[in-house]
Amino acid sequence: MFHENFYSGLSVFVSLAFAILPAAPLMAQKQSSKASVTNIVLVHGAFADGTSWSKVITLLEANGYHVTAVQNPLTSLADDVAATKRIIALQDGPVILVGHSWGGAVITQAGDDPKVAGLVYVAAYAPEVGQSANDASGPYGLTEGQKQIRVDSEKFASMTSEGILNDFAQGLRMAERKLVFAVQGQSYGPMFGEKLTIAAWKTKPSWVVISADDRMLPPAMEEAQAKKIGATAVTLQTCHLAMLQEPARVAEVIDDAAKSSLSK
Repeated sequence: MFHENFYSGLSVFVSLAFAILPAAPLMAQKQSSKASVTNIVLVHGAFADGTSWSKVITLLEANGYHVTAVQNPLTSLADDVAATKRIIALQDGPVILVGHSWGGAVITQAGDDPKVAGLVYVAAYAPEVGQSANDASGPYGLTEGQKQIRVDSEKFASMTSEGILNDFAQGLRMAERKLVFAVQGQSYGPMFGEKLTIAAWKTKPSWVVISADDRMLPPAMEEAQAKKIGATAVTLQTCHLAMLQEPARVAEVIDDAAKSSLSK
């Protein structure tokens, strides 16, 4: 979905992003040598890109983890799963697979890969087999953020400036919100209606970060899913972008998953 020039300039953009974003507090120091899993694969959501994980990447790498952020094409569930599986294949051992928002649907489908030791959902969908992302959130009604989605003539969706600033990233500083709006790109609308054929959380240990102030996905859905899949759950008073608002707390959940997933 991104213009090819975006990718060529990504490294420059990330450098600029770190200059704009405030320094995140380091998570509690833990010896990475004790981690059972050292590979972390991060999957971003719709209306976003891999830079949404920028703060968490810094924290995890400082603690010895090998971290890779997937750049989803956001053109279909199958395309995003394929992109994720290509990254998993490059890892040299077990993987903790982390998904934000739409990325939760992606890791639910891709997470049956034998390298995946555990799943972490961050303000994310965790659909059942035969269910789509739309099916998962449908019973809870449209959120204020979802009301700000606009679809063009080719069925590609984007969010309004108002939606990003007030309902998607409202917990962040204004400079960060504008950054999120600038990199959102487009997501292919019909992919939210694609049914999953796998629910990896049925066989893999799972962790969930619930965003209590989420205005994009229903917090009630996030809570219900956590109970349904038997996940270890943490509730944060954050907007939809929990990993940018409370990066240390999100990194701690991922760290916990990496240290305990193989023992579950």
